[in-house]
Amino acid sequence: MRKTLVVALRATLVTLVLTGLAYPLAVTGLAQVVFPHRANGSMVRDSQGREIGSELIAQGFASPGYLHPRPSANGYDGRNSGGTNLAVTSKTLRDGAIELAAAYRADNDLRGDVEIPADAVTRSASGLDPHVSPDNARLQVARIARARGVATDRVAAIVDQHVDGPDLGVLGEPRVNVLEVNLALDRSFGAPQREASVAPR
Repeated sequence: MRKTLVVALRATLVTLVLTGLAYPLAVTGLAQVVFPHRANGSMVRDSQGREIGSELIAQGFASPGYLHPRPSANGYDGRNSGGTNLAVTSKTLRDGAIELAAAYRADNDLRGDVEIPADAVTRSASGLDPHVSPDNARLQVARIARARGVATDRVAAIVDQHVDGPDLGVLGEPRVNVLEVNLALDRSFGAPQREASVAPR
């Protein structure tokens, strides 16, 4: 009995050291060497080097001078990730999408026949999706240019510079990181009139 107990304790100790200490330390160390930016949360810094957020987590931009993110069910709260959990047959989901579409058209001064991208009127499963589709971003260009008092093509150029293609060329869809575009807008044109620039959180 004692011999069996000693063998079991040794096996437990070896397993604990290997899987609870050695493996996590090795993976963490390798990540810090191979891709430190991603291993440390993909943090984004402003021109003064201050951390202002992560490129992986959406922030709620409402000013007309900034690119607006995808709608969120959780108020862009990184501590409370989650979607609406409403089925596609839900009347509440449909009515909410209609309201979001009307607000999107009004905000961006769009005619009734302009097709609105799905990501502009639907919430992601996490509620924290940091990207919008290129079509969504381009429909916001005119509003941003008006609010900043600059030519539309200058804002469009910044959006186009920040379109990321599918990962490895085949995984996912083209996308635009909202925080990175808004930082680029502030770097190029300064903060919108009577508005604060993208501030650290």
